[in-house]
Amino acid sequence: MNPDARPQKKHRRLSGVEILFEDRDLIVIHKEPGLLTNSPHRDEPRTAERLLTSYLRKGNARSRLRAYTVHRLDRDTSGLLVFAKSERVQQQLKNSWRDVDKTYYAVVHGHLERPSGRIVNYLAENKEQFVYATTDPAAGKKAETRYREAARSGQCTALHVDLLTGRKNQIRVHLADLGHPIVGDPKYGKKGDRFRRMALHAMHLEFDHPFSHRRMIFDDPVPPELLGLTAPKRADQ
Repeated sequence: MNPDARPQKKHRRLSGVEILFEDRDLIVIHKEPGLLTNSPHRDEPRTAERLLTSYLRKGNARSRLRAYTVHRLDRDTSGLLVFAKSERVQQQLKNSWRDVDKTYYAVVHGHLERPSGRIVNYLAENKEQFVYATTDPAAGKKAETRYREAARSGQCTALHVDLLTGRKNQIRVHLADLGHPIVGDPKYGKKGDRFRRMALHAMHLEFDHPFSHRRMIFDDPVPPELLGLTAPKRADQ
């Protein structure tokens, strides 16, 4: 693979997961909405991490191979996820994750006052596991999100969102705090919103391989149902 090259897709499909790239150190997948990244609870047997661990073990119950979570996507978010094949690789990727370029596609209700901008504040979490924005640095952890308009319709705006820090529910909370929640967001979204999924997709990842140091670039096409939210309406519709 040449430096700064986009690895070829493997197109190996599991239930809710498509393996896009695999080498001896890591696996990059496309995750479907509705699937958890991982879970410590045994009552959640179907997670991306467990599916990949089963794939690596190839039915051998005595195998010690497993997938290690590097970062997470919310259950209802689709797109790119990276897993390590060892604790060593996992830790190396986590240590450098702040330097990874991460771009999401989000469709929000309404039209933002500015077509681009940066959101900087602090995110805190209450006892009900509800994340909220605050200006008090003692109350939460600093969070930065950059956005730019990609398309708009009469009621919605599509955004390209760069995640500059990786706080829990960060994009969802930041956009809701602006008064423009993500379409279909069941937790921070608009009351009465019945869109069948959350309109958030991890579309681009770019990072240095932990051992070869080659630039790894991955793009995951935006699902048609999200593109359709801001597509021009035909005259006969």
